[in-house]
Amino acid sequence: MQNFLRLFVALAIVTLGFSHTARAADGDTAYVVAYFETAFADKDKVRALARKLSEAVAREDGNLRFEVLQRVGQPDQFAILEAWKDKAALTAHAEAASTREFREKLGAMLRSPYDERPHTALGVGAVGVAAEKSRTGIFALTHVDIVPTEKDKGVSLVKEMAEQSRSDPGNIRFEVLTQNSRPNHMTVIELWKDKHAIDAHSATAAKKKFRETLSPMSGSLYDERFYRSIN
Repeated sequence: MQNFLRLFVALAIVTLGFSHTARAADGDTAYVVAYFETAFADKDKVRALARKLSEAVAREDGNLRFEVLQRVGQPDQFAILEAWKDKAALTAHAEAASTREFREKLGAMLRSPYDERPHTALGVGAVGVAAEKSRTGIFALTHVDIVPTEKDKGVSLVKEMAEQSRSDPGNIRFEVLTQNSRPNHMTVIELWKDKHAIDAHSATAAKKKFRETLSPMSGSLYDERFYRSIN
């Protein structure tokens, strides 16, 4: 009887852990990708301001991910990757005092509008997996724009590429999100161990074939940008 109870408890723990991971990537999850550029002289102030916000967000209900990124080689350009349990959690975050304070103080240092883009998942893994590695890895963010007449083909192609790339050496995370307002626009989010892993992935036959196939159906340049986490 005692052995049965121990087995039951162990199975329950595993099941709860699995359920938490699954919920992190289900259809209710709300994603946001935001970009902003600041005056070069204010970049350090912005880093401190963003870190303060991320500390506040860590205490908010429903937050699954909040990563503040600074562009490699262009430190006056930033991005924020957010994932929330659902739209209600995202709405509560937008109305929080810490968020309003951040946006108000940031506004005086911006050199272009704050570009915030709500997304839904197209091809993602568990949101929390390897989150601690984001502090040392390197991110690649890419905006993919497919011409409307080729949307379905383009979406399938990008999703397939993401699934294949997750098994490449050095990959930590590979996700594809779809913009809510424009379903033919996607954001590809990659997290790699280091620049060597990115270069090796870019040189694979699969990645080259993907770029060749995507090009005729793309409505813009394949805009790949590299970032590092600051929080």
